[in-house]
Amino acid sequence: MPEDKAYTSAKDIEQNLVATLYNYIGGATESEGLQGTPRGVYDWNSITTDEQLIPVRGGDWYDGGFWLRLHTHTWTPTELPLENTWNYLYKVITLCNKSLYNIEKNKTVLSNTEYTGFTSEVRAIRALFYFYTMDMFGNIPLVTDYHTTQNQIKQCNRNVVYQFIIDELQSVLPYLANEHSNYKGKYYGRITRPVAEFLLAKLCLNAEVYSDDDWTDKKIPNGKDIYFTIDGKKKNAWEATITYCEKIKETGYVLDGYAKNFCIHNEESKENIFVIPMDKMLYSNTFSYLFRSRHYAHGSALGLDAENGTCATCSTVKAYGYGTDSVDPRFQLNFFADTVKVNGNVVKLNNGKPLVYYPLEVSENMTGSLYEKTGGARMSKYETDPTAYDNGHLQDNDIVLFRYADVLLMEAEAKTRNGMDGEEELAAVEKRVGAPSLSANLDNILKERLLELMWEGWRRNDLIRFGKFDEDKHLTVFPIPSICKDLNHNLDQNPGY
Repeated sequence: MPEDKAYTSAKDIEQNLVATLYNYIGGATESEGLQGTPRGVYDWNSITTDEQLIPVRGGDWYDGGFWLRLHTHTWTPTELPLENTWNYLYKVITLCNKSLYNIEKNKTVLSNTEYTGFTSEVRAIRALFYFYTMDMFGNIPLVTDYHTTQNQIKQCNRNVVYQFIIDELQSVLPYLANEHSNYKGKYYGRITRPVAEFLLAKLCLNAEVYSDDDWTDKKIPNGKDIYFTIDGKKKNAWEATITYCEKIKETGYVLDGYAKNFCIHNEESKENIFVIPMDKMLYSNTFSYLFRSRHYAHGSALGLDAENGTCATCSTVKAYGYGTDSVDPRFQLNFFADTVKVNGNVVKLNNGKPLVYYPLEVSENMTGSLYEKTGGARMSKYETDPTAYDNGHLQDNDIVLFRYADVLLMEAEAKTRNGMDGEEELAAVEKRVGAPSLSANLDNILKERLLELMWEGWRRNDLIRFGKFDEDKHLTVFPIPSICKDLNHNLDQNPGY
């Protein structure tokens, strides 16, 4: 279709300038997609933490030392997956700018309501991608005009981009549909008001991090002294977080069955707020993390394939109480551990022995270890789709990006940081799975975020906010990829790289 024929009606503009942008939330190529694919946003936010790792397993998973560098925080500006992730994030930002330009150019075919609705949704998508880019890279180019040339691009301090994202989301919030995005229908997989409110709550909760333009000087701003205006009222960072969490509560989300949020057909979850729609017959979005984690014999027993890689760290399984008399109920839901069974039958190795995963026999390099191929508890959070295509990559479980349990944990944390009682929200998350209630202090909240949100891509974000990601503070952001600096001399490298 010639481009000048693609924007002749409101329906055409919505389909060709708004809906098509959602093709990039997920992905089918390495380093593309917010989750589901390897070597991209998810891995940079997960393998770099104490939550999970991909050990070197003899001839498997050395990959030029890439996974070791992620886990040991020795990455460099020359990492190709880092460059590809940067390119992916800015590709979508550029496409959003293009959509806004073309909506403006063809707005005569739109009513005022259609024009405002379409531009608001695109601006919200762009803000989402600026959030991930700013979170990962700190000082980044802020480009909002489609015709900005490379020599016009200017790198902004992190706080400038942070304020832009806040302002954009607050501006468009009234024009977004107040609907549940995870339900099938018109708004399925789209950014609606609760999705934007979740992102605003996350932004406010991380105010001390994102408003700090020099994260290497060990001087941390105080959230009580960082203010936002919401509904005409001035609120500090913690009060603002609480406000957005309360707004999400009013939209009708509730805690659902823990496993129901990740089952094969999880579109009816009352808890999931924003998902990547998955349908092996309709969409090309892939989910590689179950496939990547399972032992080969485990995959074969399922009639699928496997890569025998990712596992939980020892500290993670110990946090769940593994090996004690008080194991957290979520352990069995989040991990394959010990003797592996499929449909009640013990999975056998080639030598006829049972396949056993050893959760505490894990190290960064397991080459030559007795547990080289079997060390580590493996990912089981998402129900295995036995009818999945492409060896398990194309499944029918929607990938969960935002959910209501996180809202409650954000509110509990914000209340605690503000000198209030966050016990009610924390206890609700614990009670849902039958876990013992802990007092609402920051240590317990951070631990609960690990237990509840394991495998969901938030661990780096959490550890940085709690000051536990790395003692070397320059590592709390990733370097600007070298190739990007070589191509655009307006870009300065982040401090310490």
